[in-house]
Amino acid sequence: MILCKVIGSIVSTIKHDCYKSTKLMLVRPISPKEEIRKGTIVAVDTVGAGKGEIVLVASEGRSASELLEFKCRMPMRSVIIGIVDTISLKSGSAA
Repeated sequence: MILCKVIGSIVSTIKHDCYKSTKLMLVRPISPKEEIRKGTIVAVDTVGAGKGEIVLVASEGRSASELLEFKCRMPMRSVIIGIVDTISLKSGSAA
């Protein structure tokens, strides 16, 4: 799983049939201290995330789609599976 921040959404009038009832979001990986990292990911939103929220992204593709039991086999790589409420870091703990 990857910790990410939602930076926007994607609107597409023409898309694969399996995506007709899904929301696609743009997310950026972040560190546990919420520092933005390189890269942007397109992820299928399964939890109703919004711009600015911190989310958990599964990037295992096939295993993520199988776990979520979508109606048809979707061509996907990343899926938002949770919205993060808080991040707590203990000082002095081993990484």
